[in-house]
Amino acid sequence: MTNTSPSIIVDSTPEAKAAFYAELQTYVGLEVGEPTPGPDEVNAPMIRHLVEAVGDRNPIYTNPELAADSIHGGIVAPPTMLQAWVMRGIDGPARGGNGPYEKMNQLLFSRGFTSVLGTNSEQSYKRYLRPGDHLTMRTVIDSISDEKTTGLGTGHFVSTRQDYFDADDQLVGSMLFRIFRFKPAAKVPPAKPQPRRPRPATTYDNQWWFDELGEGRLCAQACANCGRVRFPTGPMCPSCHSRSYDKVELPLSGTIHSFVVAHYPQVPGFDYPLPIVLVDMDPSTSHIGKLGNDRVRMIMNTADSAESALAVGARVRIEIRATDPDMKLPFAVIDPIGATS
Repeated sequence: MTNTSPSIIVDSTPEAKAAFYAELQTYVGLEVGEPTPGPDEVNAPMIRHLVEAVGDRNPIYTNPELAADSIHGGIVAPPTMLQAWVMRGIDGPARGGNGPYEKMNQLLFSRGFTSVLGTNSEQSYKRYLRPGDHLTMRTVIDSISDEKTTGLGTGHFVSTRQDYFDADDQLVGSMLFRIFRFKPAAKVPPAKPQPRRPRPATTYDNQWWFDELGEGRLCAQACANCGRVRFPTGPMCPSCHSRSYDKVELPLSGTIHSFVVAHYPQVPGFDYPLPIVLVDMDPSTSHIGKLGNDRVRMIMNTADSAESALAVGARVRIEIRATDPDMKLPFAVIDPIGATS
């Protein structure tokens, strides 16, 4: 079926949609094409080919003696072969035309319902078919649903009913075949996984600091000789030059000393705009009075904080969060009602 609609009509109001649906319903009950006679009578060779292909060994389909002793009194065809007796071979039925089915499709095409998917079929049977029966099929448009939305898109379910009659014009079976005419849903590209943050450059002198973060502790460094508290970590005390040090656990709170919001360049692994704050850490309670204890500053990103809340002097609490399975870092959460100093 070719879409010959020159343009897509958009029914933007409930009234327009209702009018379109009402027009679709005018095709329900109309016969599709001329009655289609089967090219062959029901016959034993075709029955045998089918049951061998599907592995159905019921003798009433292929064994004349056993079938004669059954309630059927002779060979019968598997009921599910109903449609096979009117099929036209590899060339299929004739296409084209300007009948009700083609006009219905053009109406659907005019609204953009150009994609199609066969959804299901249901067969019902009045009697068994026997070799020598010659069937004729008549097709009608059985129903057209209102607009439905599925995972594939939005459209209408169209059901046709094929009724099969024998040579005496007696109904022997029917098949309901349903398709979905739809507008494909817009494809959302799959979300790319967030790249990991760049790994810090670690050495013997700072790896312990990241290890402490991994355990949920935010630390500075204190000289084991003179007690001076310092950060960033380093191999030697800047006051007495001692190389011995202690770990100093800091409170998870502080005050914004300064900040900047980075826009470019954008490094993979970060969300932009990217607030970066320099935090004056609250002094450690274990090193009160020691040189540098009130001067520890750390650079970190904010979390769960509006950019408008950034202000010099704003109070923050520090949360240690995992940025990926292998790394934790401190983040500043701004107190929205905290006083600035």
